[in-house]
Amino acid sequence: MKARTRAPALGLVAPSGALPEGMADRAAHFFARRGWQVQAGESCFARTTRFAGPDELRLRDLQAFATDRRIDVVLSARGGYGLSRLLDRIDFEAIARAGRIIVGISDFTAFNLGYLARAGGISFQGPSAGDFGAAEPDPFTVEQFFAALTNAEHRVEFAGEGPDCDVGGTLWGGNLALVAALAGTPYLPRLRGGILFLEDVNEPAYRIERMLLQLLQAGVFSRCRAVVLGDFSPVPAQATDQGYDLSAAVEQLRARLDIPLLTGLPFGHVPRKLTLPVGARARLRAHAGRIELSFSGHPTLRA
Repeated sequence: MKARTRAPALGLVAPSGALPEGMADRAAHFFARRGWQVQAGESCFARTTRFAGPDELRLRDLQAFATDRRIDVVLSARGGYGLSRLLDRIDFEAIARAGRIIVGISDFTAFNLGYLARAGGISFQGPSAGDFGAAEPDPFTVEQFFAALTNAEHRVEFAGEGPDCDVGGTLWGGNLALVAALAGTPYLPRLRGGILFLEDVNEPAYRIERMLLQLLQAGVFSRCRAVVLGDFSPVPAQATDQGYDLSAAVEQLRARLDIPLLTGLPFGHVPRKLTLPVGARARLRAHAGRIELSFSGHPTLRA
């Protein structure tokens, strides 16, 4: 007789911005229909100005769910702003000992990078409650989420632009504004030989260029083996742009780098996105406009 296995358990938390009404419930229903057990923290239903409750509540929810061994996957319900307030009070070591799978995007980049820098922990950039609670969740996003969380090795191919290359290293990155904001703090990993992925949303092209140059001038790119850019749309045009756009900003950086800079990563503030492990081993291959990203060594759901 086969041993019975319990259903996987999901914990929803909101360590940053307040959730729109019903978002947590819709995401919970998505997982419940697939046989998962779902718990939602108080922060998913709280509001203090723009935040999902006061700092103390959001911190308590995140710490409790991320160290609860009855929970298999902790999902940050949304981004926004607020995690930077919590970084110096998160017990990253305790979270690393618990070994939960933790997923978030956008503002959650602050946690992903702080967790890697302070405790060597591997966590995921990926979809949030809004993606799973959509009327029609993107099939690619759903497929990639479960594939990344269940396969010890995972590979994806996509079309992109940039030089041919074949490099290996630690995969890391996330939201460009958060990566830039963490420069000079103890929460930005000082990896050597990394593959850095970046995305953003609602940033004009000149601000994107300015943040990229900040990372260049801070020496971040000099420690990388490759940089791969995801989605940045929408990129609001400015009256003073006069033809200057995101492609011009990318070319400005590419001309200054002595490592491959690739574009086209299906990831960002868009419905169609990958789930990417921050801190995992990765390999990036590009040839004739086709790019392959593979990774391993990340936490996965146990059978």
